[in-house]
Amino acid sequence: MSIGRDVYCDTRLILAKLEKLFPDGALGAQQPDQNAIEGLLQKWTSDGGVFNRAAQLIPPDMPLLNDSKFTKDREELTGRSWAKADVVKLRPEALADMKDMFNFLETTLLRDSREWILKTEKLSLADIEAIWPFHWLADMKGALPPDVISEELYPKVFSWIGRFKKAISAAKSSAPKPARLKGADAVKQIVAAEYAEDEEDVDQSDPSGLKKGEDVQVWPIDSGFGHKDRGRLVSLTSKEVVIAKQSKVGAKEIHVRTPRHGFRIAKATVDAAGKL
Repeated sequence: MSIGRDVYCDTRLILAKLEKLFPDGALGAQQPDQNAIEGLLQKWTSDGGVFNRAAQLIPPDMPLLNDSKFTKDREELTGRSWAKADVVKLRPEALADMKDMFNFLETTLLRDSREWILKTEKLSLADIEAIWPFHWLADMKGALPPDVISEELYPKVFSWIGRFKKAISAAKSSAPKPARLKGADAVKQIVAAEYAEDEEDVDQSDPSGLKKGEDVQVWPIDSGFGHKDRGRLVSLTSKEVVIAKQSKVGAKEIHVRTPRHGFRIAKATVDAAGKL
Protein backbone atom coordinates (compact mmCIF):
# COMPACT_ATOMS: atom_id res chain seq x y z
CA MET A 1 0.00 0.00 0.00
CA SER A 2 1.20 3.50 -0.74
CA ILE A 3 -0.11 6.79 0.63
CA GLY A 4 1.75 9.62 -1.02
CA ARG A 5 5.46 8.74 -1.10
CA ASP A 6 5.17 6.40 1.88
CA VAL A 7 5.10 2.75 0.85
CA TYR A 8 3.80 0.34 3.49
CA CYS A 9 4.82 -3.32 3.52
CA ASP A 10 3.01 -6.16 5.33
CA THR A 11 -0.71 -6.30 6.08
CA ARG A 12 -0.12 -5.95 9.83
CA LEU A 13 1.46 -2.53 9.34
CA ILE A 14 -1.07 -1.52 6.69
CA LEU A 15 -4.00 -2.15 9.05
CA ALA A 16 -2.31 -0.20 11.85
CA LYS A 17 -1.66 2.77 9.55
CA LEU A 18 -5.21 2.83 8.19
CA GLU A 19 -6.43 2.97 11.79
CA LYS A 20 -4.05 5.85 12.59
CA LEU A 21 -4.33 7.92 9.42
CA PHE A 22 -8.08 7.51 8.87
CA PRO A 23 -9.56 7.51 12.40
CA ASP A 24 -13.11 8.25 11.22
CA GLY A 25 -13.29 4.72 9.82
CA ALA A 26 -11.27 3.02 12.56
CA LEU A 27 -12.36 -0.46 13.64
CA GLY A 28 -9.84 -0.99 16.43
CA ALA A 29 -10.65 -1.74 20.06
CA GLN A 30 -11.05 1.13 22.51
CA GLN A 31 -10.47 -0.65 25.83
CA PRO A 32 -7.11 -2.06 27.07
CA ASP A 33 -8.41 -5.61 27.53
CA GLN A 34 -9.92 -5.55 24.05
CA ASN A 35 -6.67 -4.15 22.63
CA ALA A 36 -4.91 -7.13 24.18
CA ILE A 37 -7.29 -9.66 22.57
CA GLU A 38 -6.94 -7.88 19.23
CA GLY A 39 -3.13 -7.99 19.42
CA LEU A 40 -3.01 -11.60 20.57
CA LEU A 41 -5.28 -12.68 17.71
CA GLN A 42 -2.99 -10.95 15.24
CA LYS A 43 0.01 -12.83 16.61
CA TRP A 44 -1.94 -16.11 16.74
CA THR A 45 -2.89 -16.04 13.07
CA SER A 46 0.47 -14.73 11.82
CA ASP A 47 3.02 -16.14 14.28
CA GLY A 48 1.07 -18.90 15.99
CA GLY A 49 0.92 -21.21 13.00
CA VAL A 50 -2.63 -20.59 11.80
CA PHE A 51 -1.72 -19.14 8.40
CA ASN A 52 1.18 -21.54 7.92
CA ARG A 53 -1.10 -24.52 8.45
CA ALA A 54 -3.84 -22.98 6.31
CA ALA A 55 -1.39 -22.62 3.41
CA GLN A 56 -0.49 -26.30 3.78
CA LEU A 57 -4.13 -27.20 3.16
CA ILE A 58 -4.23 -25.94 -0.42
CA PRO A 59 -5.74 -28.94 -2.26
CA PRO A 60 -3.07 -30.99 -4.06
CA ASP A 61 -5.31 -31.29 -7.12
CA MET A 62 -5.49 -27.52 -7.55
CA PRO A 63 -4.37 -26.70 -11.14
CA LEU A 64 -1.91 -24.06 -9.88
CA LEU A 65 0.22 -26.81 -8.35
CA ASN A 66 0.89 -28.03 -11.89
CA ASP A 67 2.30 -24.62 -12.80
CA SER A 68 6.08 -24.69 -12.30
CA LYS A 69 6.28 -20.88 -12.21
CA PHE A 70 3.75 -20.76 -9.37
CA THR A 71 5.37 -23.53 -7.32
CA LYS A 72 8.85 -22.01 -7.80
CA ASP A 73 7.52 -18.64 -6.65
CA ARG A 74 5.91 -20.23 -3.55
CA GLU A 75 9.10 -22.14 -2.74
CA GLU A 76 11.12 -18.95 -2.88
CA LEU A 77 8.54 -17.21 -0.69
CA THR A 78 8.12 -19.89 1.99
CA GLY A 79 11.42 -21.76 1.90
CA ARG A 80 9.72 -25.18 1.61
CA SER A 81 8.95 -27.60 -1.19
CA TRP A 82 5.71 -27.17 -3.12
CA ALA A 83 6.10 -30.42 -5.06
CA LYS A 84 2.74 -32.19 -5.16
CA ALA A 85 4.05 -35.22 -3.23
CA ASP A 86 5.28 -32.97 -0.42
CA VAL A 87 1.99 -31.03 -0.34
CA VAL A 88 0.13 -34.35 0.10
CA LYS A 89 2.54 -35.45 2.84
CA LEU A 90 1.96 -32.28 4.88
CA ARG A 91 -1.86 -32.36 4.76
CA PRO A 92 -2.66 -34.76 7.64
CA GLU A 93 -0.52 -32.86 10.15
CA ALA A 94 -1.80 -29.48 8.93
CA LEU A 95 -5.39 -30.69 9.04
CA ALA A 96 -5.02 -31.92 12.62
CA ASP A 97 -3.67 -28.54 13.71
CA MET A 98 -6.35 -26.62 11.82
CA LYS A 99 -9.07 -28.75 13.38
CA ASP A 100 -7.72 -27.79 16.79
CA MET A 101 -7.77 -24.10 15.76
CA PHE A 102 -11.40 -24.29 14.62
CA ASN A 103 -12.21 -26.04 17.88
CA PHE A 104 -10.47 -23.31 19.88
CA LEU A 105 -12.69 -20.61 18.39
CA GLU A 106 -15.84 -22.74 18.63
CA THR A 107 -15.36 -23.53 22.32
CA THR A 108 -13.92 -20.25 23.63
CA LEU A 109 -14.43 -16.86 21.97
CA LEU A 110 -17.52 -17.92 20.01
CA ARG A 111 -18.95 -20.36 22.54
CA ASP A 112 -21.65 -17.96 23.77
CA SER A 113 -22.91 -17.40 20.18
CA ARG A 114 -21.80 -13.76 20.11
CA GLU A 115 -21.92 -12.17 16.67
CA TRP A 116 -18.46 -10.62 16.83
CA ILE A 117 -15.29 -11.44 18.76
CA LEU A 118 -15.43 -8.43 21.10
CA LYS A 119 -19.24 -8.49 21.45
CA THR A 120 -19.42 -5.33 19.36
CA GLU A 121 -22.44 -4.23 17.31
CA LYS A 122 -20.47 -4.58 14.08
CA LEU A 123 -17.29 -6.36 13.06
CA SER A 124 -14.10 -4.94 14.53
CA LEU A 125 -10.41 -5.13 13.81
CA ALA A 126 -10.22 -8.10 16.19
CA ASP A 127 -12.52 -10.05 13.84
CA ILE A 128 -10.36 -9.15 10.84
CA GLU A 129 -7.16 -10.16 12.66
CA ALA A 130 -8.64 -13.56 13.52
CA ILE A 131 -10.88 -14.55 10.63
CA TRP A 132 -8.87 -14.23 7.43
CA PRO A 133 -7.21 -17.71 7.32
CA PHE A 134 -10.50 -19.42 8.29
CA HIS A 135 -12.49 -17.39 5.75
CA TRP A 136 -9.90 -18.21 3.09
CA LEU A 137 -10.04 -21.95 3.77
CA ALA A 138 -13.83 -22.09 4.02
CA ASP A 139 -14.10 -20.62 0.52
CA MET A 140 -11.43 -22.90 -0.98
CA LYS A 141 -13.07 -25.94 -2.57
CA GLY A 142 -11.43 -29.16 -1.43
CA ALA A 143 -9.31 -27.62 1.32
CA LEU A 144 -11.37 -28.88 4.27
CA PRO A 145 -12.67 -32.49 4.33
CA PRO A 146 -16.29 -32.26 5.61
CA ASP A 147 -15.81 -35.19 7.98
CA VAL A 148 -13.05 -33.23 9.77
CA ILE A 149 -14.01 -29.54 9.48
CA SER A 150 -17.46 -28.43 8.36
CA GLU A 151 -20.40 -26.19 9.22
CA GLU A 152 -22.07 -29.14 10.94
CA LEU A 153 -19.07 -29.73 13.21
CA TYR A 154 -18.23 -26.06 13.88
CA PRO A 155 -21.50 -24.13 13.41
CA LYS A 156 -20.47 -21.07 15.41
CA VAL A 157 -17.25 -20.55 13.45
CA PHE A 158 -18.99 -20.96 10.10
CA SER A 159 -21.82 -18.63 11.15
CA TRP A 160 -19.19 -16.04 12.10
CA ILE A 161 -17.55 -16.45 8.69
CA GLY A 162 -20.95 -16.03 7.03
CA ARG A 163 -21.64 -12.79 8.93
CA PHE A 164 -18.19 -11.54 7.98
CA LYS A 165 -18.81 -12.20 4.28
CA LYS A 166 -22.13 -10.34 4.42
CA ALA A 167 -20.53 -7.38 6.20
CA ILE A 168 -17.72 -7.20 3.64
CA SER A 169 -20.20 -7.42 0.76
CA ALA A 170 -22.29 -4.60 2.25
CA ALA A 171 -19.19 -2.44 2.79
CA LYS A 172 -18.07 -2.95 -0.80
CA SER A 173 -21.48 -2.07 -2.22
CA SER A 174 -21.64 1.19 -0.27
CA ALA A 175 -18.03 2.27 -0.86
CA PRO A 176 -16.92 4.51 -3.75
CA LYS A 177 -15.73 2.61 -6.79
CA PRO A 178 -11.90 2.65 -6.79
CA ALA A 179 -10.05 4.02 -9.79
CA ARG A 180 -7.86 1.52 -11.62
CA LEU A 181 -4.33 2.51 -12.59
CA LYS A 182 -1.70 0.72 -14.59
CA GLY A 183 1.63 0.21 -12.84
CA ALA A 184 3.45 2.99 -14.65
CA ASP A 185 0.68 5.50 -13.92
CA ALA A 186 0.63 4.50 -10.25
CA VAL A 187 4.39 5.09 -10.00
CA LYS A 188 4.02 8.56 -11.53
CA GLN A 189 1.35 9.49 -8.97
CA ILE A 190 3.41 8.18 -6.07
CA VAL A 191 6.62 10.03 -6.93
CA ALA A 192 4.70 13.26 -7.60
CA ALA A 193 3.05 13.18 -4.17
CA GLU A 194 4.17 14.41 -0.76
CA TYR A 195 4.91 12.19 2.21
CA ALA A 196 1.87 11.05 4.20
CA GLU A 197 3.75 10.96 7.50
CA ASP A 198 6.35 13.14 9.18
CA GLU A 199 9.86 11.79 9.54
CA GLU A 200 10.64 10.32 12.95
CA ASP A 201 13.95 9.57 14.66
CA VAL A 202 15.97 6.44 15.37
CA ASP A 203 15.54 5.21 18.93
CA GLN A 204 18.93 5.80 20.55
CA SER A 205 18.36 2.89 22.95
CA ASP A 206 17.54 0.42 20.16
CA PRO A 207 19.49 -2.84 20.70
CA SER A 208 20.64 -2.84 17.06
CA GLY A 209 22.91 0.14 17.66
CA LEU A 210 22.03 1.51 14.23
CA LYS A 211 22.14 5.26 13.61
CA LYS A 212 19.98 7.57 11.52
CA GLY A 213 21.31 7.91 7.98
CA GLU A 214 23.19 4.60 7.90
CA ASP A 215 22.99 2.39 4.82
CA VAL A 216 20.89 -0.62 5.88
CA GLN A 217 19.05 -3.66 4.62
CA VAL A 218 15.58 -4.77 5.72
CA TRP A 219 13.93 -8.12 5.03
CA PRO A 220 11.13 -10.34 6.39
CA ILE A 221 12.11 -13.40 8.41
CA ASP A 222 8.87 -15.41 8.24
CA SER A 223 8.53 -15.63 4.45
CA GLY A 224 9.93 -13.87 1.41
CA PHE A 225 13.27 -13.68 3.19
CA GLY A 226 15.19 -13.99 -0.08
CA HIS A 227 14.39 -10.35 -0.94
CA LYS A 228 16.11 -7.52 0.90
CA ASP A 229 15.39 -3.80 0.59
CA ARG A 230 18.34 -1.46 0.92
CA GLY A 231 18.24 2.22 1.79
CA ARG A 232 19.12 5.03 4.17
CA LEU A 233 17.78 4.54 7.68
CA VAL A 234 15.19 7.22 8.38
CA SER A 235 13.38 5.94 11.47
CA LEU A 236 13.61 2.97 13.82
CA THR A 237 11.27 2.22 16.72
CA SER A 238 10.00 -0.91 18.47
CA LYS A 239 7.05 -0.87 16.05
CA GLU A 240 8.41 0.25 12.70
CA VAL A 241 11.40 0.50 10.36
CA VAL A 242 11.56 3.28 7.75
CA ILE A 243 14.19 3.48 5.03
CA ALA A 244 14.59 5.94 2.16
CA LYS A 245 15.14 4.70 -1.38
CA GLN A 246 15.41 6.61 -4.64
CA SER A 247 12.83 5.83 -7.29
CA LYS A 248 13.93 4.89 -10.80
CA VAL A 249 11.18 7.12 -12.18
CA GLY A 250 11.56 10.78 -11.35
CA ALA A 251 14.60 10.22 -9.09
CA LYS A 252 12.50 10.99 -6.01
CA GLU A 253 13.12 9.63 -2.54
CA ILE A 254 10.46 7.27 -1.26
CA HIS A 255 10.01 6.03 2.30
CA VAL A 256 9.59 2.25 2.58
CA ARG A 257 7.97 1.25 5.87
CA THR A 258 7.90 -2.22 7.43
CA PRO A 259 6.89 -3.54 10.84
CA ARG A 260 9.76 -4.10 13.26
CA HIS A 261 8.32 -7.43 14.34
CA GLY A 262 8.85 -10.14 11.74
CA PHE A 263 11.54 -8.15 9.91
CA ARG A 264 15.30 -7.99 10.32
CA ILE A 265 17.42 -4.87 9.89
CA ALA A 266 21.19 -4.74 9.56
CA LYS A 267 23.95 -2.62 8.08
CA ALA A 268 24.11 -3.11 4.33
CA THR A 269 26.89 -5.30 3.00
CA VAL A 270 29.20 -4.03 0.27
CA ASP A 271 27.63 -6.16 -2.45
CA ALA A 272 24.04 -5.75 -1.28
CA ALA A 273 21.56 -4.74 -3.93
CA GLY A 274 18.07 -3.43 -3.28
CA LYS A 275 15.54 -2.79 -6.02
CA LEU A 276 12.57 -0.48 -5.81
